[in-house]
Amino acid sequence: MDLSPSSELGFHCVAFILTRHRTAFPASGKKRETDYSDGDPLDVHKRLSSSAGEDRAVLLGFAMMGFSVLMFFLLGTTILKPFMLSAQREESTCTAIHTDIMDHWLDCTFTCGVHCRGQGKYPCLQVLVNLTHSGQKAVLHYNEEAVQINPKCFYTPKCHQDRNDLLNSALDIKEFFNHKNGTPFSCFYSPDSQSEDVILIKKYDQMAIFHCLFWPSLTLLGGALIVGMVRLTQHLSLLCEKYSTVVRDEVGGKLPYIEQRQFKLWSMRRSKGRAEKS
Repeated sequence: MDLSPSSELGFHCVAFILTRHRTAFPASGKKRETDYSDGDPLDVHKRLSSSAGEDRAVLLGFAMMGFSVLMFFLLGTTILKPFMLSAQREESTCTAIHTDIMDHWLDCTFTCGVHCRGQGKYPCLQVLVNLTHSGQKAVLHYNEEAVQINPKCFYTPKCHQDRNDLLNSALDIKEFFNHKNGTPFSCFYSPDSQSEDVILIKKYDQMAIFHCLFWPSLTLLGGALIVGMVRLTQHLSLLCEKYSTVVRDEVGGKLPYIEQRQFKLWSMRRSKGRAEKS
């Protein structure tokens, strides 16, 4: 049965509308689902959850940073603060000129149990030295703490009840310096201070201060890098997922247009064929 031009035009229009609605329904459904999240498909459905490994890595990073802060606090109060408060000393050479145990013993307190304390006495060993670079006489101490505890004695022994043991330890040190009589040895003095205090060894040197600052800083930096790398990885994963969603939406929106072009080309070829037959 031959169709009139108007009937054939109506057939083409109906076929085009059906084809467009068939291809547009999935895209429009996807579009409505995307627009439901206010233009950002990652807000509701596309947010990536962190894995157990990432959670453990973040926890490790925060633990390292907390441990480094604790190290800064402990080392700062026990080493850095005394070093900053103590006088800066330079190295020199000393010569022992007089070593003597004072007649007057000093009082001390010792513990004999959990709730037991006793009173004792210890001998005060005094060592006089001569600074080689200036020729000045000074009192020698074991370290910085000995200067603060008792500025007259070389050191303060551990207090206990046995007086003979304390005396023997002081005599051993006295004999050691007597053998070094006239022999120069290394010592440290304070050039900015007018005091006559010289120490034999430095308890807090620059190398100890370096380790006190380096290792906590390294731990803090390592923890921050771990947390930062995990967060960066999660952010890049979100960006990748967002980009993939945008690409899928663009490809889905182009499909109806492609099928529409194919339908137009098919209609033109059919119309041309009918025209040639007539």
